Amino acid sequence: MRVAINAWFWDSPTTGSGQYTRCLVEHLAALNADLQITLAQPPTSNLQPPTSNLGKVHFEQITFPTTCRRLGADVAHVPYWAPPLHPSVPTVVTIHDLIPLLLPEYRGGPLVRLYTALVAAGARRAALVLTDSQASRRDILTRLGLPAERVRVVYLAADERYTPIAAPGDVPARARYGLPERYVLYLGGFDVRKNLATVLGAYRWAGPAIGDGCPLVVAGRLPDRDTSFIPDPRRLAREQGLDERTVRFIGVDQAAKPALYRGATAFIFPSRYEGFGLPPLEALACGTPVVGSNTASLPEIVGDAGMLLPPDDAEGMARALVRIVTQEDLRAELSRRALAQAARFSWQRTAQHTLAAYKDAAL
Repeated sequence: MRVAINAWFWDSPTTGSGQYTRCLVEHLAALNADLQITLAQPPTSNLQPPTSNLGKVHFEQITFPTTCRRLGADVAHVPYWAPPLHPSVPTVVTIHDLIPLLLPEYRGGPLVRLYTALVAAGARRAALVLTDSQASRRDILTRLGLPAERVRVVYLAADERYTPIAAPGDVPARARYGLPERYVLYLGGFDVRKNLATVLGAYRWAGPAIGDGCPLVVAGRLPDRDTSFIPDPRRLAREQGLDERTVRFIGVDQAAKPALYRGATAFIFPSRYEGFGLPPLEALACGTPVVGSNTASLPEIVGDAGMLLPPDDAEGMARALVRIVTQEDLRAELSRRALAQAARFSWQRTAQHTLAAYKDAAL
């Protein structure tokens, strides 16, 4: 079987779509020697323009389907929400989430909304739509009006380096960031849906019980500007009356992430919306209990390996953190459940289900 994959994000491995594309291709190649995969990449000069850039749209809508026809592909796969409106071969598209349709802050200006309408129309002409969770599937069925039989859930997975087994570089990595023996970790983005106000609000409640001995570590690239879309968490911390004894802000490189997860006593993630929720799964794969929100896909991903509450319940999350930090038996049980839950997700399984979708689409 010949499969052509839209590789627009191939050279952007730090993006979610880039990670997904690379992991999927690696595991597809390991599955089936008869599977011929061709990566269709845009000219280098067109890489990484903004979403509304005409070069990107031209590649997605014209160059990619033309390439698929020229290659004689049996099926095409677009691993992010940008299928061609006029596909030249049966096309599978992965829609990770419908954030631009569901969250007003993410709808963008007129050109972005026009692009969203274009790719939504393209999705209706795809042979199959893959998505990351049952929650996202419900959103797709509701908002795009697709037939249920054409939308399949194919779960993602954490990378194999996220395990509970300590690596030689763990202690030096945590020392490089000045981390104490115990801490609660937030690792992720800072845009408004990530809900950092609740992270910090939870620590305002939990701090008197666990703060100095188990501070909150907020890891990620801090924003250059403080805006309503990406509020600066340092300002939010000041507004909550939190200081550096209770909250620490650090940057983090990709290589150090497993060490940070493994060293954390708990991971907090009260996001308002996730199509999948990879950071909580990475934490679970390292045996770290999760405190998070009970919205969108997170209940599917976390299962019974964490404590999930409404996303604005900072006081409830604080109580959950205090329990995990102060009750070793509870933390040990949640850690055991975390590993069992994380084992339900694997890239091999993702690749197997995706290959099955290719075969069905090509019929």
